[in-house]
Amino acid sequence: MEQEIKGQELLHTPGGVRDIYGMECARKLAVEKEVHGVMKSYGFHDIETPAFEYFDIFSKERGTVQSKEMFKFFDRGNNTLVLRPDMTPPIARCVAKYRREEVLPIRLCYTGNTFVNTSPYKGKLQEVTQVGAELFNDDTSDADAEMIAIMIESLLKSGLKEFQLEVGHAGFFRSLAEEAGFGEFETEKLRSLIESKNFFGVEELLDNLTVDEPLKEIFLKLPELLGDLEESVTFIQKRTQNKQVLAALERLMKVESILELYGFLDYITIDFSMLSQYSYYTGVIFKAYTYGSGEALATGGRYDSLVSQFGMDVPAIGLAIVIDQLMLALTRQKLFVEEKMGGVILLYPQTLRKEALSFAEKRRKAGEKVQMLRKSSRKSFEEYKEYAQRAEADILIYLETEEKAMLYETVSSQVKSGTAEEICG
Repeated sequence: MEQEIKGQELLHTPGGVRDIYGMECARKLAVEKEVHGVMKSYGFHDIETPAFEYFDIFSKERGTVQSKEMFKFFDRGNNTLVLRPDMTPPIARCVAKYRREEVLPIRLCYTGNTFVNTSPYKGKLQEVTQVGAELFNDDTSDADAEMIAIMIESLLKSGLKEFQLEVGHAGFFRSLAEEAGFGEFETEKLRSLIESKNFFGVEELLDNLTVDEPLKEIFLKLPELLGDLEESVTFIQKRTQNKQVLAALERLMKVESILELYGFLDYITIDFSMLSQYSYYTGVIFKAYTYGSGEALATGGRYDSLVSQFGMDVPAIGLAIVIDQLMLALTRQKLFVEEKMGGVILLYPQTLRKEALSFAEKRRKAGEKVQMLRKSSRKSFEEYKEYAQRAEADILIYLETEEKAMLYETVSSQVKSGTAEEICG
């Protein structure tokens, strides 16, 4: 009894991770393939990086997740290693290591899992799959717009129909905070309040700080600066002449005008209150949302200073589609077509193994999925029919003799007999 209880405990996964199998797994792989295909169509080339790296790759100076949110362990040399919480720093490291002499664009894409040690009470997955792309050596607004377009096209290709991208600029908030003279504590407090959309808290904080009235008006107006970009830009320009802020505004206007050429403006909302958890972002940032999901389906942005931390000073921009979150949205919105695993089960007696192998090979070459199954003398044909239903096969073929076979269709539950060549071939 004790052994049985112990064995049952081993069936459970740790909190924050889960098994994916059956049709869900098949659908997930299909979605990954569709999204990855979009990136390949834009000229991106695949890259794989290790699942774990040295801790310093993701340290606070790199601007990635906090130390407490990383899964850490030690190698035999007592070096601190972490499961990667973010795909961008490892790819930046690879570019600095292998493509140091390249001065023209480098396009890389990937499919990989990331690991973030969140609180078990938050209900978030600690291991998620991402399909993403990184573009180096291109600092143009065209590159910004193209990456946003790729994100939109990827989501459409996955089957998602209704979603919206919020587009902002990391330098906008940072430059305003510097102009206001905020210290690190005040800036982070304000950032936290804006990220959580607590604008009553923002107003209370600003009332307790010495802030020029025009800048205060901008901070308080942030949640309303949506939709009409020209109107928002005019409002901000009247209240600051900060060069970095004005440059951010100009960049967003350029990106919007290019996205209009792509025909994607209906999916875009410019949001000046938008911030990112990654402090390495320096320019345009963007996130995709849809109904039925509070979390972002995809994120991205420009990080022109990150690669320089690995000794190579190049501009860069990237995006990541969170496949698990996308799958959740597609499922909740009932956008998956009801389907079975499909395929053929070829049942045969031991004496007809050679003939069964020949028939299976023919059907596989024709593009079919064929599962071969040697019939047990202790099991009836009825038992195998029930198994075919459970396995969600389209048909069960039973090769009775060299000349005779039976075919069972799982959808109609019909059985028909015929020659082996006619049914198997």
